[in-house]
Amino acid sequence: MPRKLLRKLFPNPDKMKDHKHLQFLGDTLHLPYLWHLNRHNVASAFAIGLFCMWIPIPFQSIIAALLAVFFRANLPLAVVLVFVTNPVTMPPMLYGAYLVGAAIVGHPPAGFNFEPSLDWLMNGLILIWKPFLLGIFITAVLSSIAGYYGVHLLWRLHLLKHLKARRERRKRQAPPPDQDSAD
Repeated sequence: MPRKLLRKLFPNPDKMKDHKHLQFLGDTLHLPYLWHLNRHNVASAFAIGLFCMWIPIPFQSIIAALLAVFFRANLPLAVVLVFVTNPVTMPPMLYGAYLVGAAIVGHPPAGFNFEPSLDWLMNGLILIWKPFLLGIFITAVLSSIAGYYGVHLLWRLHLLKHLKARRERRKRQAPPPDQDSAD
């Protein structure tokens, strides 16, 4: 079951609560809903993590953690999902978001020549910021919605598969109907 696998991979809540660098959070880490693995918490965590991964600023995980606390979602899962964006995946994702925004605004996408420098950030981004931010917002919202309802759908399908397998096991274990009583 995915829940057992996730429990093995996630940090132990008791260790996290006692961690010396997290003491400033007080009793917030003691809230049980931050650690539960039920359909609602996992779907909410997916929505939060997939939304925050599109935010083009450092420390997206802090924003995801705060939103997980606010929306009562699974904290570790929301934070881990932010790391879908990393130095390898972020440039093509952000360029794709820019293309989405440029298509909606009607801006020709020819002016996007990214250079990882402060000069480009100050001068190059100023030319494309409207389609760039619109594209990021649209892809973040769509990713969030797809993640939320996708988890609900997959959870439901997994549950139906589990129930079907249980019914099949019960049919095999049930004694056959008594043939002699019909005579």
